[in-house]
Amino acid sequence: MKQLQEAGGNTIRVWDTLNLASILDSAQANHLAVIVGLPLPPSESIDNFYNTPKADLYRKKITGIVERFKNHPALLAWCLGNELSFPYKPKYNSFYKVFNGMVDMIHKKDPRHPVTTTIMAFQKKNIISIKLRTKIDFLSFNIFGSIQTLKQDLEDFKWFWDGPFLLTEWGIEGPWIAEDQNAWGAYIENTSTKKAEQYLSNYQKYMPVNNPRFLGSMVFYWGQKQELTPTWFSLFDENGAETEAVKVMQYIWTGKKSTKKVPMLRYMLLNEKGGKDNIILKADTVTKSRVYFDNTDTTLTFKWKILEEDWFKPNGIFSNKKPKEINNLIIRQRGAELSFKVPDKEGPYRILVYVYNKSGAFATANTPFYVLKKP
Repeated sequence: MKQLQEAGGNTIRVWDTLNLASILDSAQANHLAVIVGLPLPPSESIDNFYNTPKADLYRKKITGIVERFKNHPALLAWCLGNELSFPYKPKYNSFYKVFNGMVDMIHKKDPRHPVTTTIMAFQKKNIISIKLRTKIDFLSFNIFGSIQTLKQDLEDFKWFWDGPFLLTEWGIEGPWIAEDQNAWGAYIENTSTKKAEQYLSNYQKYMPVNNPRFLGSMVFYWGQKQELTPTWFSLFDENGAETEAVKVMQYIWTGKKSTKKVPMLRYMLLNEKGGKDNIILKADTVTKSRVYFDNTDTTLTFKWKILEEDWFKPNGIFSNKKPKEINNLIIRQRGAELSFKVPDKEGPYRILVYVYNKSGAFATANTPFYVLKKP
């Protein structure tokens, strides 16, 4: 939170209700406002939640949270549910009854703070249902690649919905675009340097900053988050070191360019090949990886990791568990070059590198590869 305040940010959204007291206190100490997320099960959970006594018990818990924190000076708004769907069909009436009951409860208990909910991208069907069947105060979007059409989407649909909106998640495109996969379905992640360029470009080209309905935007993800990889959306590492994207956000928020130096990592090669080259390696052999930079800095330090790739996606969602790191494979490291032993187990892997400078800022790159016993 201190780094956010120093970079010019002013608001966070959190979903941690267990540690909410300390989060709000810390936010206040750092002059930040908080949108408090109140999680709800998916609207499809009709038979095991919305049509059962569980919903009433859950409502009591949410009521307790609202009553406890409604007067905290750091509180800005409540966000009821994340990326719920808002269907038309009558069988979802019980979902709307529970949802609107909670909105009414918050409005009654805490009339000073508005209520929002988030939807994934600009989906007209959801917007129609939210306007016609709910009582929220403003709408929030979690939007990534589709931010490119947001300005036009807002203009084309304002004849029906012309309310205020907030972007509660925006950033680089995520690991879900088919053309960013290789032959066995591994997603290709850009370097942190390239991602920093994309954050700035996306904001400058597509953010609807001149729309009078626009309440603001919240970059995703201010911290470290495991989603397919440990680095895809992370603007920090686990210890709080900053990527170049933090500098970009400071420039966006303040108009002032940071003087902090960050390694400018352009690409990684594994066996002289890139991530899209479908790299297949033979088990128990020795291979090399190297990273290349725009700037020269002899004081850089390198941290390499070789991880088992996790393909399992229950309900289409990437596991948030740390992938298994394979140890004792590194044979020799010399600057930006690494020699390592290929794992002896067949399957998909990914090699990652974290490159730190003396000030603690870092850059990252990674490359997927596949191991066969007899390629």
